[in-house]
Amino acid sequence: MSWQEGGDLYACAQIVERGDPERFLAAMAAPLPARAVLMPLYAFNVEVSRAPWVTQEPMIAQMRLQWWQDALEEIGSGGFTRRHEVVTPLAQALAGVDVSGLQAAVAAREADLERAPFADETALMAYLDATAGQLALAALAALGARAEEAAVLTHARAAALARYLQAVPELEARGKLPLPDGRAEAIAALARTRLKEVRKAPGLRALRRGHGLAGAALREFALGKPLLAQAARDPAAVGEGRLRLSEFSRRWHLLTS
Repeated sequence: MSWQEGGDLYACAQIVERGDPERFLAAMAAPLPARAVLMPLYAFNVEVSRAPWVTQEPMIAQMRLQWWQDALEEIGSGGFTRRHEVVTPLAQALAGVDVSGLQAAVAAREADLERAPFADETALMAYLDATAGQLALAALAALGARAEEAAVLTHARAAALARYLQAVPELEARGKLPLPDGRAEAIAALARTRLKEVRKAPGLRALRRGHGLAGAALREFALGKPLLAQAARDPAAVGEGRLRLSEFSRRWHLLTS
């Protein structure tokens, strides 16, 4: 049975489609062998990112995060892994891959248990690097690529900040103070800084070409630049929930970048 027809990979794809539609579209544009790696990784990311928010009890949320840490430890050991619709295909995708970066990503999610804002821009960027950045590096490693780490992390950080800014209204509704400085001028400056970094890095298309099949893991960064450009021009869009691209523009960037 193919993964489209059923089984764990199909379940992972459904999780990603519901919880992370941009990454879902990016993964669906990848060749089938790459999808079999990306869907479990992206489903893992959806499940871990949810863990701090599915309960009001911090201890229960920490237990959920620890469950994923334990699962990654099993995967990293190369021995027995628990039977689970995400963990089982994730273990196959990560066979022989160092999982320490993903363990750091899970640990970083503990920041979501705190309702206080990040102390400063450096702390926010460290969170984005540890979550989205490590996910991207793990995807490249699982697809057999030796990443140009600095360039990949630069694009990952920009795309992650764009997603984070889009989530600001929802985070605030849940009682989280998401930004170290929520003033319009601070948001615009934050976006401009990341845009400058991306423009100095190798282009996304060139990076993808240089990584062969593994370049499919970089497609998810495609919305970073256009969304940050919008935030830089119109920082009020962040708090008002207007930071988004048209459906045509979103698909065009994801499928052509």
